Amino acid sequence: MRLSTSATCGMRGSRKALRSGAVLLCLFAGGAVPAAAATGVLAPPAVSAATAPYVAVKGNHLVNASGATIRLLGVDRSGAEYMCLGGSKIFDGSVGPTAVAAMATWNIDAVRVPLNEDCWLGINGVSSSVSGSAYQKAIEKYVATLQSYGIVVILDLHWAAPGTYLASSQWPMADADHAPAFWTSVAMAFKANHGVIFDLFNEPYITSWSCWLNGCKTSYDDSGTTVTYETAGMQQLVDAVRATGATTPLMLGGLGYSSDESEWLVNEPSDPDHQLIVSFHTYNFSGCNSESCWKATIAPLAKKVPVVSGEIGESGCTDTYINTYMPWADHHGISYLGWTWDSTGPPSHWSCSNGPALIKSYTGVPTAYGVGLKDHLATLAGENAVP
Repeated sequence: MRLSTSATCGMRGSRKALRSGAVLLCLFAGGAVPAAAATGVLAPPAVSAATAPYVAVKGNHLVNASGATIRLLGVDRSGAEYMCLGGSKIFDGSVGPTAVAAMATWNIDAVRVPLNEDCWLGINGVSSSVSGSAYQKAIEKYVATLQSYGIVVILDLHWAAPGTYLASSQWPMADADHAPAFWTSVAMAFKANHGVIFDLFNEPYITSWSCWLNGCKTSYDDSGTTVTYETAGMQQLVDAVRATGATTPLMLGGLGYSSDESEWLVNEPSDPDHQLIVSFHTYNFSGCNSESCWKATIAPLAKKVPVVSGEIGESGCTDTYINTYMPWADHHGISYLGWTWDSTGPPSHWSCSNGPALIKSYTGVPTAYGVGLKDHLATLAGENAVP
């Protein structure tokens, strides 16, 4: 659903607004983001051999360094996909050790970090103070901070755009102009790190599985201008990562904003390292949001390939939907991460109902919606303990 600028102003935490990019007009109109909008990055503690996470694909499971089956149970941490576009900050709210320690109190073992293509590559006019090397170093530091607490990090190409268009909204599919270069660069930076996963493109919403796999020409309405561009297919993105020598596990979301996985298996890209994961997003307002669909589509997939629900959530600031999905996913060995660990209080001011936001503050105080995830993760504490 595309919201107008007037509808999104004052609703910074609207996930639907973030899809359209209209929220940026509210965030950045009139100049740079205020200093209070983010607290920056603090120096992380060192990652020891004992705490360094490890994840790989083995058959239809994820495994740790000992070869034991694990699941990823955690949250998304939105901000790095949009804050950099304002020219002064990279993250939305605290990302230092104290903030990550608060995550750990929820028994979180995985965090998905959405990234911006232009900010990582330092292109299309994004300020050099928050893009290119500066952005890359900030992301690397945040990854190190998360991993110092034993947390697996999923790096997600969230916003991308072709040519000279600014990556300020969610286009239908990764662009052939920059996305392969983005993944080449990210893979080179993290190929020696066995505690990360790459989510190749956040939420494709092209209508063709052939385009999903091999790329095609498609169109996007960019603020009233129809732009036709060449997409990068998932096979091209897999190849870009593997050409660097990185054996990193790769998440691939299907059609329908990663809610339609009906033909994922028959269109699975070739991967010489056999490290592919199904990325499934599910909300009460998304496609495939019923147990009948999960049984028909997701459960059969999970018997053949690891499934990670990279985003779960619901509107209305309630936990009814996720409290239905999580036990079902537990039974089928499926991982899941709640959208999103961004606060309804200062400095972020996300919306619990429409974000949806899990926390009231970066100390980890849950919203009514966040209570469901926090309490459920508490019942699973120790599931991934190293044997």
